[in-house]
Amino acid sequence: MTLATGVPPLEPGRESGRVPQELSARVPAEQRGPGRDRGDVRLLVSRGTEAAHHAFRELPCLLRAGDLLVVNTSATLAAAVDGRIGHARVVVHFSTRGDDGRWAVELREPDGKGTTRARAGGPAGARVRLPGGVRLVLEEPLSPGSGRLWWARVSPGGEDDGDGDGGAVPGLLREHGRPIRYSYTERDQPLSVYQTVFALPSADGAGSAEMPSAARPFTAGLVAELVSRGVQFAPITLHTGVASAEAHEPPYPERFAVPEASARLINAVRAGDGRVVAVGTTAVRAVESAAGADGVVRARAGWTDLVVTPARGVRAVDGLLTGLHEPEASHLLMLEAVAGRAAIDRGYDEAVRGRYLWHEFGDVHLILPAEGADRH
Repeated sequence: MTLATGVPPLEPGRESGRVPQELSARVPAEQRGPGRDRGDVRLLVSRGTEAAHHAFRELPCLLRAGDLLVVNTSATLAAAVDGRIGHARVVVHFSTRGDDGRWAVELREPDGKGTTRARAGGPAGARVRLPGGVRLVLEEPLSPGSGRLWWARVSPGGEDDGDGDGGAVPGLLREHGRPIRYSYTERDQPLSVYQTVFALPSADGAGSAEMPSAARPFTAGLVAELVSRGVQFAPITLHTGVASAEAHEPPYPERFAVPEASARLINAVRAGDGRVVAVGTTAVRAVESAAGADGVVRARAGWTDLVVTPARGVRAVDGLLTGLHEPEASHLLMLEAVAGRAAIDRGYDEAVRGRYLWHEFGDVHLILPAEGADRH
């Protein structure tokens, strides 16, 4: 795959292949001019190796009655909180709540520009002072050989009682947190900017550290128009952890749920003439985690460590609506699994040529099977 001026995809151990900075979406679509809303983004449509340019508002004309959109209902958390280790300032990104009450966290350094940069985690036993007298104690890396994300226990009153009181974190985030923001964005935004129209609050305060952004351009009006044209929606939930754009590791295990009603709907559409189109890579990961080798989706909830690759393939998803990913991102393997390498190469060449915008406030890419193509 080639992006921009012949820049190759990042190979292991290299530090090149980034998208040109001018193609980063620095503010949401609704802030780019008067009278605009979040649906005012561009839509690249790939069918096989054919690519076409559209406005996102044209989506109802690009789908057909009987198609199904699988959407992630996870709400975005105000997951960034200022803290201190000794006299050093840090920013804690709360990523994922574990079953034992601990949280997977990433410690980052303020960069003096309103955002953060990577910082080595640890050591084990390090204590982070947070607002309201809360203490965070780092215990162990999330995965062997990685010092970026750590499992940490939270002590609400500053006393280390060892019970891993992760239940105190939602209140901490509501009172002192802000959305995670990376350096390609222009300024801080309110949490509402990072919520999709499908987001539902969780009873236990769980949510996504970073927005399931493929669904961001949807508005209530567009959803109503799609439904009026016979397009159906199947809700799933997958709480995303931190991405930390510098790292590009494969995704860590994440909590997900595919309800019985959504599983039945996906199977019914696949048994007919409709297409199952996942809205975002999170929706693909959830559905494929619930799909058996026979392609049948069954209700399932828990943790998934599935990484969808071309070798593994997809079993239940026919198409994908997604943002544009940097050339070293592991998500591109998923796109290739859905559409094939040639289609993704052609689509990304068109995106760069057309000056599409990247990242969570950027343009989107609809990947559909070529006309007459066999189902996976």
